[in-house]
Amino acid sequence: MFPSVVSDFWLSPSPTSRPLCGDGTFGVFMDTALAEGERLTLLTTADGETRVRLTPAVAASLGLDEGRPVDETDFRQRLESSGIVLHGADHLFYFTDENRQALLGESDDPSVRPLTKTDAEAFGQFEGAASEKDLDDAYVELDHWAVYGAFEDGRLVSVASMYPWNDTPLADLGVLTLPPYRGKGHARHLVRAISRHALARGFEPQYRCQLDNHASVAAAGSAGLTRFGTWDVVSPDSGM
Repeated sequence: MFPSVVSDFWLSPSPTSRPLCGDGTFGVFMDTALAEGERLTLLTTADGETRVRLTPAVAASLGLDEGRPVDETDFRQRLESSGIVLHGADHLFYFTDENRQALLGESDDPSVRPLTKTDAEAFGQFEGAASEKDLDDAYVELDHWAVYGAFEDGRLVSVASMYPWNDTPLADLGVLTLPPYRGKGHARHLVRAISRHALARGFEPQYRCQLDNHASVAAAGSAGLTRFGTWDVVSPDSGM
């Protein structure tokens, strides 16, 4: 259903990881190559399979033993008892194989074009018209690896930007439309245009948003993306 790049990244065993414990659809994998900021991650796929990846140090702090059956309830109780806090899950969206082919068969909407440094003034006006929260949530930047904008009556009203994610063939994207211009299809056109850009360069588009960002979830569906699952990571402030 999803491109092999996506399923291999999230579900295939890593050379640096091995199964530690779990039961049925819940599994814990110890990985010696995890960065400090991702010393514990939790993926739950749309079909209900949950995979936890953690460093040996975190496994030891949780008292997890190799081969011991552990369910998700027990695991989360151990997290709470140890004081480890998760940051808060994001939805993960990707194009399925079928939707990917439809995407590649289209052309960019006439209102959409790539942005460059010469668009700095228009981008600055765009940022000035957006709220700090919207800018923080969307994380669109003019100096990202790829940046596209949608214009209405000569004004930049929506921006999507993208960057390679964690040294993988996935390209993480964000999109933001100014409030007065929402509901007109700008985000859809941008997501599809910048996704074609990524695919042409060997990257798979990845769309993430917080679980309670219902407008962003709707935008993902409108753009033809399908939810792969949710992903959470240890909070930067969590002590261990």
